[in-house]
Amino acid sequence: MRIVVLAGGIGGARFLRGLLQAAPEADVTVIGNTGDDIHLFGLKVCPDLDTVMYTLGGGINEEQGWGRTDESFRVKEELAAYGVGPEWFGLGDRDFATHIVRTQMLSAGYPLSAVTEALCSRWSPGVRLLPMSDDRVETHVAVEVDGERKVIHFQEYWVKLRASVPAEAIVPVGAEQAKPAPGVLEAIAAADLILFPPSNPVVSIGTILAVPGIREAIAEAGVPVVGLSPIVGNAPVRGMADKVLAAVGVEATAAAVAAHYGSGLLDGWLVDTVDAGTVGEVEAAGIRCRAVPLMMTDTSAAAEMARQALALAQEVQA
Repeated sequence: MRIVVLAGGIGGARFLRGLLQAAPEADVTVIGNTGDDIHLFGLKVCPDLDTVMYTLGGGINEEQGWGRTDESFRVKEELAAYGVGPEWFGLGDRDFATHIVRTQMLSAGYPLSAVTEALCSRWSPGVRLLPMSDDRVETHVAVEVDGERKVIHFQEYWVKLRASVPAEAIVPVGAEQAKPAPGVLEAIAAADLILFPPSNPVVSIGTILAVPGIREAIAEAGVPVVGLSPIVGNAPVRGMADKVLAAVGVEATAAAVAAHYGSGLLDGWLVDTVDAGTVGEVEAAGIRCRAVPLMMTDTSAAAEMARQALALAQEVQA
């Protein structure tokens, strides 16, 4: 089975680990969000791609879900001693090595997709990891801070401000001019199943879908497209997805997120058992819906979620 998964960071990575356990023989291609990418200290940092790579390759900090295990921060401390920031974004020493290699390769003329493939050769994640685009796309957020309206990088909004102020707009800068990375459209066209894991529907999966050609390719693929709700009991499972959902006028409910994707894109949608009452609403919108446990407490729970997604895909296709 050829499965394509659109993935953000922590939620997408942990779901993928469960998927590989649930379907060990599957050929999995991951289209990773690069809208979170940022340039820091002269280096190109790709948080979501690295989180998938580290998680599936066994190098992730399990407790926090991002960054390397057994990490130290001496370089960050030395930079701070020189007064060089930003101090609010914590890059560890091991993590710095990944960004140095990536930046060197990009400077030598290699596209991000080729760089990602080279980095993955070390980690052997068990999937083909593709950036959504080789072109530069960065998600920015319009906010008002201390009476001043400004547009800031998503990482500043998410990490520094902790989404403590309302997001007035979410803008994937560069997305309209971007092209899908080599292999992205081909993987979608060849897929037997396309999955939307419980990643952020606005700034993770939404940013991937903003790259011209990707949403259209998925809609026209002619195979089941199944998603898993990142909202459980009217609240995000992790992070602050409700903040960015509000910015695009979507309620933080499992049914509203399904409607946000739409029946033109989704064929099936899994909601948590606490949201079983919304199944009828989702199905009335033309999307097959089932209520199952959606809390990824461990890899076994993530694997069972993946099995439920595979089962719903078979039901949709029947």
